[in-house]
Amino acid sequence: MKRQLYLYLFIVTALVTAFTYMYFSKELAFEKKKNESELKYLKDSITGISNKLLDADHFSLENNDFAKEYFANYDIQKLIPQIKEALLTYNDDPKGNVYTGQEKLGEQKFIINKIKILNHRWIIADYSDGIYWGDVVLKYFVEKDGKITFQIMDTFIYPKQEY
Repeated sequence: MKRQLYLYLFIVTALVTAFTYMYFSKELAFEKKKNESELKYLKDSITGISNKLLDADHFSLENNDFAKEYFANYDIQKLIPQIKEALLTYNDDPKGNVYTGQEKLGEQKFIINKIKILNHRWIIADYSDGIYWGDVVLKYFVEKDGKITFQIMDTFIYPKQEY
């Protein structure tokens, strides 16, 4: 009797062990397949986002080969910060940055916040006084002596939003 009991316990233990092994093996394979598909999805997402970034960054001095050729005598990596700094220095004017194309509407002056150099000739920037916001398209010139001049092409101020 004792022998049969041990035999039945051994058989039940072997079956439980076999089923447990099969369960965890299949679960591991399922998790591996799930992780591989998730990894593929994430790689595709990264590729898609990278492509969108390249498309969006097409209009930039850094990625425009024709504009780079125009500045063949300059180091583009040094020129871009110089252009931005030259434009931002006008923010120190008590009346505001003259290249926003806007007069003071209240107590605060208009200053340029963000700048995007589109190519060898144009800049787009946004400006605000803390209440009103706007965009400006500028034409810029780099003189032979290194002086940078700007010219307003168009400016737009958004209507004040009431919340």
